[in-house]
Amino acid sequence: MPVQERRKRLSPAERRAQLLVVGARAFATRPYEEVLMEEVAEQAGVSRALLYKHFASKHELFAEVYRQAAGELLVQTRFDPADTLVEQLVEGMDAHLDYFVANRHAVLTANRVLAGDPVIQTIITEELDTLRTRLLGVLPLADEGARQAVSQVLRSWLVFVRVLVLDWLTEPSCTRTELRDACIGAVLGALRPLLPADPAPEWGR
Repeated sequence: MPVQERRKRLSPAERRAQLLVVGARAFATRPYEEVLMEEVAEQAGVSRALLYKHFASKHELFAEVYRQAAGELLVQTRFDPADTLVEQLVEGMDAHLDYFVANRHAVLTANRVLAGDPVIQTIITEELDTLRTRLLGVLPLADEGARQAVSQVLRSWLVFVRVLVLDWLTEPSCTRTELRDACIGAVLGALRPLLPADPAPEWGR
């Protein structure tokens, strides 16, 4: 890193944002256990003391990196009512797969290495709940009973997608497009019996 960049003075908010960028890059390219806070500080051009002032531990740094990523993914999946359901599903799946592929180590860390960690799991659960709520908002639901049934299907489908994608990241047994289409086909097949009309007549049965 150039000397002038190392010496650049940043506000606390700017420094925190910079450290998150450096941390995200480290967690994306290396397994969690191989990422050292000392190296993150070195790459950011700051002292270890300053890094620990912003993030008290590697776990805290990772949690904030993953929380930020979840927020950015939600921004990218604000379903547009003008689009068909299939278009919205494709857009949402593509945004998530883009991130999962580019940040394989971070995704596997959150969902396997730290699978029992309550902080990380809260981040994941909140993201999935938001996605479920948004999908409920674009589906034609006849009444509250239908809403509850569809909500349960979506909750289970989101978990199914999560497990399937994690397995695919570990051992890709199909193409990315095949994976995406299998996920979309699964939810459409599960939703059809619960809705008054076919939610995606353009999608083959």
